[in-house]
Amino acid sequence: MIKYFPIVLLFLLSYGFSQAVVEDSVAVKKVFVFEMKSDIDPRMNRKVRLAMEEARQTGADIIVIHMDTFGGAVNDADDIRTMVLESDIPVFSFIDKDAASAGALISIACDSIYMARGASIGAATVVVGGTGEAAPDKYQSYMRSMMRSTAEARGRDPRIAEAMVDQNIEIEGVTKEGEVITFTVSEAIANNFCEAQVNSIEEIAERQGFKEIEIIHYEPSIVEDIIAVFLNPAVSGVLILLIIGGIYFELQTPGVGFPIAVSIISMILYFIPYYLTGLASNLDIAIFIVGIILLLVEIFVLPGFGVFGILGIIGILAGLTMGMLPNDQFDFTFVAPDSLFTAILTVLLSAIVGTVLIFTITPKVNQWKAFQGVSLATTLNKEEGYTSSFYSIDMVGKEGIAHTRLMPSGKIEIEDEIYDAYSRSEFIDRGERIIVISAEGTSLRVKKSPSA
Repeated sequence: MIKYFPIVLLFLLSYGFSQAVVEDSVAVKKVFVFEMKSDIDPRMNRKVRLAMEEARQTGADIIVIHMDTFGGAVNDADDIRTMVLESDIPVFSFIDKDAASAGALISIACDSIYMARGASIGAATVVVGGTGEAAPDKYQSYMRSMMRSTAEARGRDPRIAEAMVDQNIEIEGVTKEGEVITFTVSEAIANNFCEAQVNSIEEIAERQGFKEIEIIHYEPSIVEDIIAVFLNPAVSGVLILLIIGGIYFELQTPGVGFPIAVSIISMILYFIPYYLTGLASNLDIAIFIVGIILLLVEIFVLPGFGVFGILGIIGILAGLTMGMLPNDQFDFTFVAPDSLFTAILTVLLSAIVGTVLIFTITPKVNQWKAFQGVSLATTLNKEEGYTSSFYSIDMVGKEGIAHTRLMPSGKIEIEDEIYDAYSRSEFIDRGERIIVISAEGTSLRVKKSPSA
């Protein structure tokens, strides 16, 4: 019996090994899929980064980009291309319609390209957003360089990749001078820019030798859904209204705290979603903050409405507008005109509506029960024995000059003394002669002196 032991042992080992091979061949392979079916912009940039991170966390065997895009921003396409090239998980592109411009660049960066019937890839000339005109040569040169290096990294013909950008390149049997390359499925296969024509992601997995697969589709998290809501121009408009209204009411009722808290929260909710998606930059936020500071300087340090006030308003509106756009340090070359128009219209309309509502609603605020809890709305009538005069009645009739501009509040100078004052619904420039017409409250009411 002992003499047969080595044979039995060898049989068992062989059987175990064969079973392991069989089990490995039918192991479930994870195919991670995310869609790229909109413009290549900061939002797509963030989506790809999050999707690829999730793919790594789920232990995906391959990543499939389900693509249908006409391109977008070059800088974001470069970021995505780099992520694909550096991925430790094989990345495949499945083009079911179009992979133009930036979409072609990203597809060429993938390990393999598959195309559905009727799909196309190419036409990567850089154009100015919305106009369709070719961008300056410095952008074309940058795109040509990226296409060449990316094709080389994946073993594809760099000359063909460059000809997808430059119409002056002629390749015998492929393209003539004056035409940029756009391949159909069969042309892409013939020139090694597509592995095969397929009808589904399952077919791609089958071509990789996967017997059993689990397809995992990337779904944005709740946080991403919330961010998407706040990126809606209508929601951004409401937040702008709250920002403006909060600042105004805090200046009218200093010390209350609630209006400025609403304004600050609205600023955070406005900028953070745009910042996370790469639209709002540090510069955009800095311009907005500087605008607020300049406006406060105009109100509290240099009363009036001069250069600081105008620059402050411009800074605030510019910061809010730029925060909604994928500009690059004031470079709006690749910003689509419709996006620019939407941003400007949203900010301006919100500012105008906010201003109108402030002057319409302010007189009625004290009548609201909710506001009566944080403000004093009781009227102290003179007939009931209340007095409010801080200054002597002897001040009435005295003349002086405007120490600061009154619009309508400011300071006046009478007999070398400085007093708080306000005009009767008129602006009075600094240095103009004034006369006191009443002494009520803690300010003197004045008007322009007839002798001025």
